[in-house]
Amino acid sequence: MNAIKSEHLTKFYGKSRGINDVSLTVEEGDFFGFIGPNGAGKSTFIRTILGLISQSSGSAEILGMDTVKDRTRILQDVGYLPGEANFYEGMRVKELLEFSAKLRQKDCSAEAKRLCDRLELDMNGKIDRLSLGNRKKVGIVCALQTKPRLYILDEPTSGLDPLMQKEFYTILQEENRRGATIFLSSHVLSEIARYCKNAAVIREGRLLVTDSVENLGHTGVKRVSLRGIASLPSESEIKDVKWENDTVTFLFDGHPKKLLTVLSGLPFEDVSISDPELDEVFLHYYEKEDSNDGIRS
Repeated sequence: MNAIKSEHLTKFYGKSRGINDVSLTVEEGDFFGFIGPNGAGKSTFIRTILGLISQSSGSAEILGMDTVKDRTRILQDVGYLPGEANFYEGMRVKELLEFSAKLRQKDCSAEAKRLCDRLELDMNGKIDRLSLGNRKKVGIVCALQTKPRLYILDEPTSGLDPLMQKEFYTILQEENRRGATIFLSSHVLSEIARYCKNAAVIREGRLLVTDSVENLGHTGVKRVSLRGIASLPSESEIKDVKWENDTVTFLFDGHPKKLLTVLSGLPFEDVSISDPELDEVFLHYYEKEDSNDGIRS
């Protein structure tokens, strides 16, 4: 069974673009990353597949259930962390976690305490006095404490310090080994590269590519650095150009022979060619084509 499956899923807000014709499959047991810049449509996709907002067209299933007909059952079986979680003020952390668990008709007190201990969250603290990072921890515990089959996490590490981010991902890896499916959206490319098995890249509401993280990192793109040069030719394969004094670095997305042809016509003093970091490859997928024209300004 697939954990998530959407077919031509589209959502428009009036004339404004949300997501457009998104077809995506996530297998059970996967640790899946959903990558895109802010405003790319990540949250809209998540809210639509959860049935929290209605689609304009297309369809989606979660754990074999239709997101329209079975919305209540889906929300019972999924651990969901929204990008921005709002809580009832005046409650203590413990009370809120108990309230969240009762909505699922479950006793999660032991698991909630274990997670709070690991995330260094005071269960007796009042919600309205918590910092942004601790509020994020409350949302994480609410999503994780029921130990569901599927976790859907929208920008889960925003507000967490680096140590808590590491502990959070350790917890997710443990849950994934238990058999749970992890689906998380992020614009932090290094997180996806480090922890996810498969990933999809979305930009301006459209899905650009879906593949294993390993395959996404072997695209044939090369990172090139040239020293002693004043300008570059306007070649469509040249991306992500960065200048520092008389040295330029860029990504070259084309055949190696074409790269050698381009380099043979340039009066550089030194050159290095290497595989780019995986986050650079991801970034390349969703940068606008006109963000760099290859000419020094």
